[in-house]
Amino acid sequence: MGASRRCRSPIKPPPCGFLFFLWLLSVIMTAHACPKICHCTDRNGMVVQCTSRNLETVPLNLPKDTVVLLLSSNRIRHIPREAFTDLHRLRELDLSHNAIEMVEDGAFQGISEALRTLDLSNNHLSSLPKDTFAKLHARVRLSHNPWHCECSLQEVLRELRLDPETVNEVSCYTSVQEEYVGQPVIQVLDSGINFCNFHHKTTDVAMFVAMFCWFSMVTAYIIYYIKHNQEDARRHMEYLKSLPSTSHISKDYDTASSVF
Repeated sequence: MGASRRCRSPIKPPPCGFLFFLWLLSVIMTAHACPKICHCTDRNGMVVQCTSRNLETVPLNLPKDTVVLLLSSNRIRHIPREAFTDLHRLRELDLSHNAIEMVEDGAFQGISEALRTLDLSNNHLSSLPKDTFAKLHARVRLSHNPWHCECSLQEVLRELRLDPETVNEVSCYTSVQEEYVGQPVIQVLDSGINFCNFHHKTTDVAMFVAMFCWFSMVTAYIIYYIKHNQEDARRHMEYLKSLPSTSHISKDYDTASSVF
């Protein structure tokens, strides 16, 4: 028994350097891992090709060294907040020809400094949050979307650099003023139209109409109340008139007393 104990040697843990090497290797592999549904090539920076893959959402775990991300011609409908936050080297993002209806505020947070091209053309966008493109230096394509021309869109356009080649293709699909439907948004704004002023005027008119309706209802109620009281007073007077007079009652009483 003693000899067997002496021959048995304890299992030594791996050295710290080996553990660090494994950790570093996993980090490198994760940073360069390509989603199975996409195709990745390293040409002076990682290019991730996910075009026409029937994607409904932005792929997770994209390589952190991605420089070009192509997500066009899919079925993506929603871009969530911080969807690309780990892609600090991303310079080109193509989201065109999808079904995007909503882009959350902060969707491009984390990539605003490096990004140079953003393509959101040929989607289903009608409006965007005011700070969607805050701190973004990229040229943005917004053409061929069903934009609703009103104050919030005007404020969004002030915060970005529209791609000059497609600027006239950003048109009013609908508008707070029907006369601008079908016209390029930039041309409408350059003509001096301010949708925000129109919005305030519309709000003022709506408040005036609401106050007028309220005043009319109160007036109608007061008139009804007065007429109703007048009718009650008239009926009461008619009732009093229909009662026998006091003198007539007294005469009848005297006649009855004399008889008895």
